[in-house]
Amino acid sequence: MTATARDGGAGVVAGIDIGGTTTQVLLCSPELTVLARAEVPTPAAEGGRAMVGAALAALHGLLARTPHRPAGVGIGAAGIVDSHTGHILVASDSFRGWAGYAVTDAIEAALGIPAFLDNDVNAFLRGEASPRGAIAGESHALGITLGTGVGGALWIDGEVYDGPHGAAGEIGHIPGFGDLPCSCGGRGHLETLAAGRAIAARYRERADPAAGPTTARDVLLAADDGDQDARAVFRTAGTAIARAILITAGLIDVTTVVIGGGVSRAWSHLEPAIRTALTDEPPVSGRPVHLVRASLGDDAVALGAAARARSELNASAGPAVPDCPSGVGARGRLSA
Repeated sequence: MTATARDGGAGVVAGIDIGGTTTQVLLCSPELTVLARAEVPTPAAEGGRAMVGAALAALHGLLARTPHRPAGVGIGAAGIVDSHTGHILVASDSFRGWAGYAVTDAIEAALGIPAFLDNDVNAFLRGEASPRGAIAGESHALGITLGTGVGGALWIDGEVYDGPHGAAGEIGHIPGFGDLPCSCGGRGHLETLAAGRAIAARYRERADPAAGPTTARDVLLAADDGDQDARAVFRTAGTAIARAILITAGLIDVTTVVIGGGVSRAWSHLEPAIRTALTDEPPVSGRPVHLVRASLGDDAVALGAAARARSELNASAGPAVPDCPSGVGARGRLSA
């Protein structure tokens, strides 16, 4: 049966965001309008099979409630990924049994449609560069996500640039920001000052080292209430983010920056510090940094993953998305 007969409109795609806490699933039209959505907890401690299984269960739940049937699916996943083979290469200590997992193979076997894997920050950047995103129409940009960790991605000549090893744009692990231990095993990385866990830890160090568990949200609430220690932690994070932006601008001449992720909810505290630091030491090109907050919220990664699937399907099929033969592999090529 053709995609048109299944959908009532060819080219519906699914987008999946497998995050450390939650997994988001979207069904999108060919124009990337969200048709249906679901959210489930991510079983990050149970391994790759469980994590993909949760995403598939959420997608099957959507398909049971709607007439739409996707022609392909994109996945945005935490960690460093091989977007060509569909494998997770490196994952943080928040995920068990994730590194090495063959994500697209598992999803294609379950659904019988092509699947495409992206790093979650790359997918976020694709989403924000889409027609509904905060940097729609930009040809060059740096994307930053502030969450449990700090992620980065590059948009070069209208495409995500992965780099030769899949780690281009990972500014969260640029050193030179002190000597604190990072989640990756290194020291002094941007993530030790600007990630959610780091913000909570830096606040405890300043306010009460003996205090119990604190989250970045707690620090934000304290900052909103006028807590000067909390505000100082966000100023430090904002200044460090600006420095990483300037490093990027100096190396590759990219001066458009979009920032998202859960910690960006503290924008009213982060933005002034970022802008002050950028004003004090502008890029060597003399071009001002165009700094914007992400506009797609929790949809950004899944929508960007859906955009990747749409792009790959259209590229392999021609001007329109046709039927999807079972032999189409994870990279949109006919398998043997």
